[in-house]
Amino acid sequence: MLTRKKVAMILAEFLGTAFLTLAVLAVSKSTIGIPYFVAIAAGVVVATVTLTLGAVSGAHLNPLVTIGLWSVRRIKAAPAVVYIAAQLLGGIAAYYLFTYFVGQTFHNTGDFQGKVLVAEAVGGFIFSLGWASVVYQKLTGGVAAAVIGLSLMLAVLVAAAGAGGIVNPAVALGARSWVWGTFVLGPVLGGIIGFNLYSLLFAPAGALVVADKPAPAKASRKK
Repeated sequence: MLTRKKVAMILAEFLGTAFLTLAVLAVSKSTIGIPYFVAIAAGVVVATVTLTLGAVSGAHLNPLVTIGLWSVRRIKAAPAVVYIAAQLLGGIAAYYLFTYFVGQTFHNTGDFQGKVLVAEAVGGFIFSLGWASVVYQKLTGGVAAAVIGLSLMLAVLVAAAGAGGIVNPAVALGARSWVWGTFVLGPVLGGIIGFNLYSLLFAPAGALVVADKPAPAKASRKK
């Protein structure tokens, strides 16, 4: 049964991901569409949404985050699937809204390239380490938003060196760069490795106890 809280959580993921995708599209398709400015835009949006909607849904805004948290048992499978669906729909909605604004459509582009896969995986790894630090060190408020936003900025900059620079399958869908072997698989692999590595080696011992009901909202309160 959908309660007000559940609807709010789903809508927060949908809107947050849509805002992020819109920002990335607006900057990347502009005259200043270089990785540096795309990274700044993505980081600022994620930090802002974390502050405004983080207490509602956890502000994952990225399938790699949701899958990474699921892999370390910080979110259950059913909510994770719903979150990912909301994120992908947010990316799609952002694409259609952006094309309405600019009066132009874009075709899905990109082929499998090994270096793009590696670049996106490394970017996902970097971002997931920052996200995991927020969860396991129980960072909150502006500190959590800053760590997550700056981690994404660094991840996008590094990934861009290998012709990647998206580090988010939902944004890749909205940006018409949906390539399974690179912009989807890459960040997810990096995210799983990053979350599990942090859990195994870097997390404080007391933070490794998993709650009986590790819902996404609880993860958000730890930020």
